[in-house]
Amino acid sequence: ILHKVHLKNHLIIMLKEPRAGRVKNRLGKDIGMVDSAWWFRHQTRRLLRVLHDPQWTITLVVSPDKAAFAKHIWRSHYARVPQGHGDLGQRMSRLFVNAPNGAVCIIGGDIPDVSKAHIQRVFKTLGSNTWVFGPATDGGYWLVGAKRISAVPPQIFKNVRWSTQNVLSDTIKTLPDAQTAFIETLSDIDTESDLKKYAHKSSLTLG
Repeated sequence: ILHKVHLKNHLIIMLKEPRAGRVKNRLGKDIGMVDSAWWFRHQTRRLLRVLHDPQWTITLVVSPDKAAFAKHIWRSHYARVPQGHGDLGQRMSRLFVNAPNGAVCIIGGDIPDVSKAHIQRVFKTLGSNTWVFGPATDGGYWLVGAKRISAVPPQIFKNVRWSTQNVLSDTIKTLPDAQTAFIETLSDIDTESDLKKYAHKSSLTLG
């Protein structure tokens, strides 16, 4: 008798140490580096509370590497690993390759609108697709997910023009034969204007 093997879903959250001058520097130029780091610290703490769910495991992947072991920053029981060397593409590729078997989803910590429903939708979508992206309003993406480790091609994330409006289109070009799907477009917080828009929207939602 063959038994169906249940593969766990894995959510990986890439985080930077919330220290002034090390995180959200564009926002810091508008509101001050200390306030920018404070925002990121509290945003990521809130994110971890919002996304906790038994349907998936959560792993925090932290930069700089030594900050992965600073338990006082994010008081949680989640596994933590260093991001290691290389550009963003090299670090994400390594995460997909080294992740346990099952669907894998990678997000950052600076998208305040991410909800549990978004993550559920990603893993459901990966049931019939190889890759899933959550586009960002700036031309990048706030989420990337893969169905299984064997789906990671060697060219993924290579020749991507990071920090430009071409990030998503460049990444898609490295997956020419993949079954690719997209979920909602969301915005990260990079400037004071972004922060004000989010605060205004939140107040309308709460109201």
